[in-house]
Amino acid sequence: MKKTAASIIIALIAGLAPLAAIVPNQPAPAFSLKSLDGKTLALADLKGKIVVVNFWATWCPPCRAEIPDFVEFYNQNKAKGLEIVGVSVDEMTPQQLRPFVDKNKMSYPVALVNEKILKDYGPISAIPTTFVIDKKGVVRHAQEGMMDKQSLTALFQKLSAEK
Repeated sequence: MKKTAASIIIALIAGLAPLAAIVPNQPAPAFSLKSLDGKTLALADLKGKIVVVNFWATWCPPCRAEIPDFVEFYNQNKAKGLEIVGVSVDEMTPQQLRPFVDKNKMSYPVALVNEKILKDYGPISAIPTTFVIDKKGVVRHAQEGMMDKQSLTALFQKLSAEK
């Protein structure tokens, strides 16, 4: 029996776990991670900023494809109240991850995943998965799959305009 593209897509969608336990308009779970630079990245320290938390991996083609947009967007908006936290789910040490981050000019903070953030933001059923958190610490957008600069810009502009 031949499978049509539509039946394959329906089967894939039916088999997907729901996107994380976090849903928009709920407070973002607190997290504290060590960046590759050894600095502590804590959500509590980012209050008042729009925070993009991106779960990704070096071996993931869509993750690698979205990095240039994230870098450009971060460089253009960091001074305007944006923070991006790249959370790598790779099973490697910070020293092993550093060359990839440097090669891709990832100017935003990057950390390796830990059990707590994975539990609190999960289940993460696919990568990349991105959460956008508003200035008050509320998850306003959750997306499984690639996020492009246009989507980031629209969300950032909307959330920046809020008090």
